Amino acid sequence: MKRRFLLTLMSVGIVYGGTSCSEKHEAKEEKVKYLVTSPLQQDTTITKEYVAQIHAFQHIEVRALEKGYLQKIFVDEGQRVQQGQLMFQIMPLLYQAELKKAEAEAKYVGIEYQNTKKLASGNVVSNNELALSEAKLDKARAEVDLAKTHLGFTTIRAPFTGIMDHFQARLGSLVDEGDLLTTLSDNSKMWVYYNVPEAEYLAYQAHAKSNDKAAHVRLRMANNEVFDQTGVVQTIEADFNNETGNIAFRATFPNPKGLLRNGETGSVLMTVPLKNALIIPQKATFEVLEKKYVFVVGKDNVVHQQEIGIASEMPDLYVIKSGITANDRIMLEGLRKVKDGDKIASTFTAPQGVISHLKVSAE
Repeated sequence: MKRRFLLTLMSVGIVYGGTSCSEKHEAKEEKVKYLVTSPLQQDTTITKEYVAQIHAFQHIEVRALEKGYLQKIFVDEGQRVQQGQLMFQIMPLLYQAELKKAEAEAKYVGIEYQNTKKLASGNVVSNNELALSEAKLDKARAEVDLAKTHLGFTTIRAPFTGIMDHFQARLGSLVDEGDLLTTLSDNSKMWVYYNVPEAEYLAYQAHAKSNDKAAHVRLRMANNEVFDQTGVVQTIEADFNNETGNIAFRATFPNPKGLLRNGETGSVLMTVPLKNALIIPQKATFEVLEKKYVFVVGKDNVVHQQEIGIASEMPDLYVIKSGITANDRIMLEGLRKVKDGDKIASTFTAPQGVISHLKVSAE
């Protein structure tokens, strides 16, 4: 009996001790408090990137204006040429001969006109004959001018200062009227074209009315570096593309060093205003199957997994378009330590304080 009593007493002690340890462990767990916060709702601006095509301010095709052999080339591919500089010479012999012929004809008709004029002054011929003779002289002089024009077309000069592209015809080639010889680009300033969605176009227009700097944009080049010159939005096309819902913008960038060339690609960086934007830290989110989620903490301190829609992304921050409201509380840390339906102890931190400690804050 005494032995049974001792065993029973030991069992009770073990049960009591185990229960006591369990209660202490649970109490310890309950003391773990997770930081929670709410979305920050305020007006802000974000930087949007738009795929862009870069074109020279002037970019033209240089074509032959007359038929003939390409006799001389005075420039080289990739060379910078000045306005009026001689570029190509098409063999002019035929056009020189036509000019001499036209000048001789004009001289002959001129002599005829002078003789007719003397006869008309002596009433030997009528005034009508004098008028016909004068008309023939005018026609002959016009033929001279036309021949001079054709001869002038055999020398091709740069219409503006720019950079040569590669040659489409080589020295000695027989070129026809209209054949392409090369292209010429004036890249002293560049036109950068990009497409903007309708909603962002409306936000830009509203922002531009109250902010002179709204039209200023930057350019990220293909090497991921930002171009050292600021561009200005100068033109917006008249119509939206019904298929894409976009409208084309054109920004002009100065290009004093000639770094940008016609045909390059890049991304325009444009500041877009957002009204009453919901902003949360990126670290408050997690991803499941390429979808973003947060843990919303209810009034009963039970967490619920909630999918969110991302409107825009900034360094360390997301702008939210759907899924939560400004009044919701979301977990800020410990996301991997809880699961949907868990009850937690929490400490609330104001969103302004949370965002101010990040690398970039919403302004």
